[in-house]
Amino acid sequence: LLGCGRISKNHLKSLADNNDRCELVALCDNSHENIQSAYMFYKDYCNLKNIQFNKILLFSNYEKLLNAHINEKLNLDLLSIATPSGLHYQQTIAAASHKINVCTEKPMALKVEEAEEMIRVCNKNNVKLFEVKQNRLNPTLKLLRSKVKNNHFGQIAIVNLNLFWHRPQTYYDNDAWRGTINLDGGALMNQGIHYVDLLDWIIGPVESVFAHTAKISRDIEAEDSCVLNIKWRNGILGTMAVTMVTYPNNLEGSITIIGDKGTAKVGGKALNKFEYYFFDNEQNEIDLDSINYQIKEVYGNGHNEYYSNMLDVLLENAKPICTGKDGIESLKIINAAYLSSKSGNNIFIK
Repeated sequence: LLGCGRISKNHLKSLADNNDRCELVALCDNSHENIQSAYMFYKDYCNLKNIQFNKILLFSNYEKLLNAHINEKLNLDLLSIATPSGLHYQQTIAAASHKINVCTEKPMALKVEEAEEMIRVCNKNNVKLFEVKQNRLNPTLKLLRSKVKNNHFGQIAIVNLNLFWHRPQTYYDNDAWRGTINLDGGALMNQGIHYVDLLDWIIGPVESVFAHTAKISRDIEAEDSCVLNIKWRNGILGTMAVTMVTYPNNLEGSITIIGDKGTAKVGGKALNKFEYYFFDNEQNEIDLDSINYQIKEVYGNGHNEYYSNMLDVLLENAKPICTGKDGIESLKIINAAYLSSKSGNNIFIK
């Protein structure tokens, strides 16, 4: 596991819970505090779950980790990357060049061109490239997507996504890379990307985007708020609004789909419950209480299942939930939105 910051606990728990098919052999982070915290968290979690705790090597920089693999002091089959977003590109290229499969947290890169190069190098070296899009595993979203794919909405007119979260200035100040253009990106690239993923994964290919971004109240390089007007290739229209200045806490993470045969809204703080659900041709009444779920954190509960799928892919040649090729679609939309905001033009997506 490369990167032992905010999201690392989800990776560590997932690795432990899938310990029958994988073994965590190394942690790497340039922060001594982060790496020690991750080490103790994993050890305590293994003890809590009565899982055998094996020796883990600790590395303070990425080059030492790769050199250990190159010199056969360590055998890495998969590198999970949870570092600042702007580092994913170069770290993936280096790992793939040494025949290591890669799982990268979102976003896989900050630029479409970098993502395309990552895919090319991974293909050249015959290794897998995964991007963590654990929200695809939400039971609410799986049901919503099935309704779209089975045409239960009829003719869809409008799709609306809202992400109204709270990230105080202290969140950005705690790590120097947060909110920077070269290492993080803004509210759309960092927090909003899972919701951007839904635009393509649920609705389909996007034709064009017109966007405005702004820094409202956070002292960062990138945006803390943005709005998008969206048109899909199939003619559907939509909007997306993202902000990190909601007071005093996270308010809503939602997607609403309005059609002439059905309308539904998945909301809650992070797409975790249906708030509206009506369909003309519903054959069997859906028990929404069994689909809705509570969350302890906005990341959701999907990392464990995502790791299970990656192991299925690597060991049994199963179909991956989200490859690098899948993940590049949301990056195209975000890059188009940033270009639109800068140029004042409607941007068409190839």
